[in-house]
Amino acid sequence: MPFKLNNRYSIRQIIRSGGFLFLQVALFSTLSFAQTNLKDEQMPLDERGKYIHYEVVEAKQIPADSLRSRASAFLKMKKLSAVKITADRIAANGKFLISKTAFVLTRPSGEVSYNFVFEIKEGKYRFWISDFVFILYKRDRYANFVPSTNKGTPLENDPGKLSGTEWDSYISATTAQSSLFAAGFKDFLASEKKIVVQPKVKASVSTKNW
Repeated sequence: MPFKLNNRYSIRQIIRSGGFLFLQVALFSTLSFAQTNLKDEQMPLDERGKYIHYEVVEAKQIPADSLRSRASAFLKMKKLSAVKITADRIAANGKFLISKTAFVLTRPSGEVSYNFVFEIKEGKYRFWISDFVFILYKRDRYANFVPSTNKGTPLENDPGKLSGTEWDSYISATTAQSSLFAAGFKDFLASEKKIVVQPKVKASVSTKNW
């Protein structure tokens, strides 16, 4: 009995097979391109092997005391903690919220704590953001996103249970957040707006009660 080729069936199968192969190739290419871009968007490492955002900025027209006052005001505005101020240096701790978007919905994936250091020299200043530590979020019983642990993972360490691509996305997100923070910081220090320091009110002495 001669074999008859079903033309419609054969063409449909070929299209389906080819379409599936095309989707596989396209998906693989997209993932590879995305992963390459994530690698390109990551911060450099410092001499300790830790990710760092580091900049030196010329500021010849701004007095050192104005730079210090503006830097202090900016950190206060951003609600950084453990702020320590000396004549030529300010150190503080901060935190970035890392979010993920899926199906048009955005939810927090975790948080990244960091150290911020600002130093002044004659005619210039430098600052860096480093010592990034990531803490993954989870949902609690009330459906709120909360830290899953008290001890985070440094960004330069092995992500452990998390996939490499996912971890790279956290590093890229931290890189973007650091760049935005740095741009805002530089703009604030370059602004001509004067920082008004309110004088301390001296407490009065009462002799009525003792």
